[in-house]
Amino acid sequence: MPVTVSFVSLGCDKNTVDSEIMLERLLENGYELVKDDALAEVIIINTCGFIQSAQEESIETILEMAAYKESGCCKKLVVTGCLAQRFAKEIGEDLPEVDAVVGTGSYEEIVEVLDELLDSDQKIVRLGALPDRDLGYQKRLLSTTGYYEYIKIAEGCDNFCTYCTIPSIRGRYRSRKAEDIIREVRDLAEQGVTELMVVAQDITKYGKDLDEDIDLSDLLYMMCRVEGIHWIRLLYCYPEDITEKLIRTMASEEKILPYIDMPIQHCSDSVLKRMNRKHSKAILQQVMDQLRDAMPEVCIRTTLITGFPGETEAEFEEMCDFVNEAGFDRLGVFTYSQEEGTPAARMKDQVPEEEKERRKDVLMQIQQQVSREISESLIGSEMEVIVEGEIPDAVEEGHVYSARSYRDAPDIDGFVFVTTEEPHQSGDYIRCRISGAYEYDLIGEEI
Repeated sequence: MPVTVSFVSLGCDKNTVDSEIMLERLLENGYELVKDDALAEVIIINTCGFIQSAQEESIETILEMAAYKESGCCKKLVVTGCLAQRFAKEIGEDLPEVDAVVGTGSYEEIVEVLDELLDSDQKIVRLGALPDRDLGYQKRLLSTTGYYEYIKIAEGCDNFCTYCTIPSIRGRYRSRKAEDIIREVRDLAEQGVTELMVVAQDITKYGKDLDEDIDLSDLLYMMCRVEGIHWIRLLYCYPEDITEKLIRTMASEEKILPYIDMPIQHCSDSVLKRMNRKHSKAILQQVMDQLRDAMPEVCIRTTLITGFPGETEAEFEEMCDFVNEAGFDRLGVFTYSQEEGTPAARMKDQVPEEEKERRKDVLMQIQQQVSREISESLIGSEMEVIVEGEIPDAVEEGHVYSARSYRDAPDIDGFVFVTTEEPHQSGDYIRCRISGAYEYDLIGEEI
């Protein structure tokens, strides 16, 4: 009988891709994948260890899954991912329930780890050296809806922001070869995927470490030639590397959505310098103007950090004014997390937690009004949306579907709630006219 395995994937979409690679390897090597954790003989948790809240969620999940050793079929508990890479020793000492720890440099060895683990009572720690190369083409067992997927074009990071642990967890920046990426895109399209989310820690650095003369714009052009792909969405673009060439490519290629996730973290030049960010407030404004000139309908998403060490009230007020004036379509705010081993953790003038939270709340209140005004300005416009699912019994006649427009990335943005007389399936593309608006969601009617 095959060994049953269940999988819990936490954290970011890059982690999701790693999980899908591990799932495919396990399936190919005779393991049986089950959705019910109570029925799994092996439970694997792919963890996040980026900031304190993610670490806490990972530990809570490990303890929750460990309970199945008593109440379920679980014989072995395996922890993989960023928390495993960063805190392998601590996991081994403080969580005796864990039977194996597999770091980010060794996840492709998951089958060998499980084979060894099931034949032994010894605990296994497999960290390995963080690779200095990309892992080439990797088959994946898709775990999302089937019509959208993430495509990871690079691993690691060379930005070395002073608050960030990613280079120590994931290694230096390593672009994947274009032929491997396009092969994967074709595979995804053949499996019915129509929307691609292009991801990496920083997709705008793509190609700079390769011998061949290629950049993100060239790669996107090749992606657009793949039949079956309808939408391509860009996530995690650092502003200093958003070139005129990239903007022209976005504006000229129909498949590339006028949507860009550009995490800026702050706008004050003094804070950005302490963060070791490579852009300035002037660069931010210039890039946003260029994007809007080329694509007036562009949706710009960003993230900010409040309470970075030494952030003064004046620097915070500068950020408030910038958010109010810049008109970001989507905005997320995080409080600064003092991460062990980072330069920022050793900086003086750490901001109290309650003050970080207060500043976060103020920014979100400003953004709420900005978002409402932008949403209301869209009333009367027409847009294509992708159907996510039906809302049952929402109307007496016809149907109401939750859908996403070009402005809405899965799991992080809003929805368009569309009324229609015709039945649709998840993954269908339909056109609608916007008839109402909330702060973050829209209401539409199928045309």
